[in-house]
Amino acid sequence: ARLGHDSEDTFSNFYNSGPSSVPDKPSVLLLGLKRSGKSSILKVVFNKMSPNETLFLETTHTVAKQDISYSSFVQFQICDYPGQVDWLSNSTFNTESIFISCSALVFVIDAQDDFSEALAKLHDTISTAFRINPKISFEIFIHKVDGLSDEHKIETTREIHQRVTEELVQAGLDEVHVSFYMTSIYDHSIFESFSKVVQKLIRQLPTLENLLNILNSNSGFDKSFLFDVSTKIYIATDSAPVDVQSYELCSDMIDVVYDVSCIYGARDRPALAAAAAGGGAAAAVAAVDEVADPQAASLIKLTNGLVLWFKSVATGLSLVCIMRQEHFVKQGIVEYNFHCFRQAIQEIFEVRQPRAGARH
Repeated sequence: ARLGHDSEDTFSNFYNSGPSSVPDKPSVLLLGLKRSGKSSILKVVFNKMSPNETLFLETTHTVAKQDISYSSFVQFQICDYPGQVDWLSNSTFNTESIFISCSALVFVIDAQDDFSEALAKLHDTISTAFRINPKISFEIFIHKVDGLSDEHKIETTREIHQRVTEELVQAGLDEVHVSFYMTSIYDHSIFESFSKVVQKLIRQLPTLENLLNILNSNSGFDKSFLFDVSTKIYIATDSAPVDVQSYELCSDMIDVVYDVSCIYGARDRPALAAAAAGGGAAAAVAAVDEVADPQAASLIKLTNGLVLWFKSVATGLSLVCIMRQEHFVKQGIVEYNFHCFRQAIQEIFEVRQPRAGARH
């Protein structure tokens, strides 16, 4: 009962935070030089394409826009700009209108190539974008690090971080905050990095984090993530530090639920049947919608004494938690706490949607 009371207080704080709590649909720009890996990132994260299939992608020649609207919180537009086009000086692009409506700018740098030209373009881009819109969140993906040794990864990241910071200070832009991530489409790093980018677009993030903290303390969870099932992006987690192994375990559990559903749940579900038969990326995206059952649940007990717990919160949104087996003995309490948590999340949806409608 304590959880229901606490989460109600948290929701009340959110409700009273004013109309600004409902943002317009954010825009994310994906920039970088030609062959830096932008389109591959887009296809792997948001279209469930296999990393190996991206080897056959053609170079992007036009601006590729995609609306991301998988759940009530993960809603934004992402624009992939061709790397061979100078978007700063080309008269085809209205630079001011591009940056004034931008919420986050993701610049992709190929870590396996000479990045001097990329850093020069990055500096010009940040200078122009910050002058037009100081509220933009600047995110740097040091990409394709899978082909580097651990020592080379650290050295490359340190060099890029140092050069970018020094150039911004010299240009009088030392107040610009830039975040750096080492990424690869061949492991979980690209999903974890994009998770952190998306979280900055969610104004309800403090409320969600507080709700997860309350849920953890009352249920004995060691770590919990609120995932967008379609993309495996976690839109919120508790305040405890995220360790890579915990995130990978929870992310992999979503794949397990999806794979098992494709094998055993294909009857009367054409998209699942197509995905199970190897229908490719398009079939996989459609199948996720059928897997995202509002009542979906799964439990995995590991040999090290930990339990992975998967529960659907809403369509396309699921909670994945890690706990010790002894804490799952009182399953009724855990289920009740989750019910209170889900109710609070649904109340946030109900407030967010009418206010969003009032803005238009």
